[in-house]
Amino acid sequence: MTKPLIGVTTSRRGGWRSYLMHRLALLRAGARAVRLMAGQPLPEEPLQGLVIGGGDDIGAEIYGGKVLPDVRIDPERDKLELSLLKAALPAQVPVLGICRGSQMINVALGGTLHTDIYEVYVQAPKMRTVLPRKRISIVPGSRLDHILGCNPCRVNALHHQSVDRLGNGLAVAAEDESGIVQAIEGESPRFLIGVQWHPELLVWKRHQQRLFAALVEAALHSPVKLERATVVP
Repeated sequence: MTKPLIGVTTSRRGGWRSYLMHRLALLRAGARAVRLMAGQPLPEEPLQGLVIGGGDDIGAEIYGGKVLPDVRIDPERDKLELSLLKAALPAQVPVLGICRGSQMINVALGGTLHTDIYEVYVQAPKMRTVLPRKRISIVPGSRLDHILGCNPCRVNALHHQSVDRLGNGLAVAAEDESGIVQAIEGESPRFLIGVQWHPELLVWKRHQQRLFAALVEAALHSPVKLERATVVP
């Protein structure tokens, strides 16, 4: 059986490091990866799944948020990812969002973001680490709960934005001890999960690798593929 092809969106600046970690995680899960960047043509081969990766902040004007100074944004990447999701979500192509990617899924479905979590969750500790030091609670019985098999879990934290109002058809799947949303998932049977942490950096954690394995399994059994012609910029 041909290994499914999974598209991975990254930043244009420095995104190759992130892509390599995602490529490794997907390879271990039995899939091939292709990097998707703004300004580059999409692959001719149809995609069987998507990873919307981390990186730059999402432009606040997209969801009516507060514009913050001194944050890095990439409007062209925003357009690319929204175009991909606009095509993939109605077709029920399997999608995994990571950090920014989780936020982008929420925005694409009509949700909003907290542009700075520390202005809202003033008691939340300011944590920025690639190590699994943040404790989160998974919603029992959720798809994420069945996949990870750890509850509570320890994850890393590299974000200062988070999901605020949920998008259409989404549910909260995990929160941290301050009440900040740490994961979302679709309410339908399709594979649609967004996590606020970076599982691709936790390569030694088996339960984090299960996220990529679940995405690949869903891609293998999905009757729909994302054709380049269906992605309208």
